[in-house]
Amino acid sequence: MALQARLTISGRVQGVGYRDWLVDIGQQLGLAGWVRNRVDGSVEALIVGEDAAVGAMIDACRRGPPLARVDEIDVEPMDLDILPEGFTRRPTI
Repeated sequence: MALQARLTISGRVQGVGYRDWLVDIGQQLGLAGWVRNRVDGSVEALIVGEDAAVGAMIDACRRGPPLARVDEIDVEPMDLDILPEGFTRRPTI
């Protein structure tokens, strides 16, 4: 069973390449899921994968790309019946 988590990342995380960076990291780690900007200025991500890879993604999200400043990450465990394939970027909501 894969570990599933929804992340809400706040700080200076929009307009700094955070989503594209996160897609690259997710693909490198072999994770499934997606990332998108939210109109409140945060970034939301769904990540699905092995425990170690999900943990590595959460650690990477705390640092972010060079121009980002991450103030807070809310991690919410998920239990989805239908899992995403690949790691993609979604439109802003």
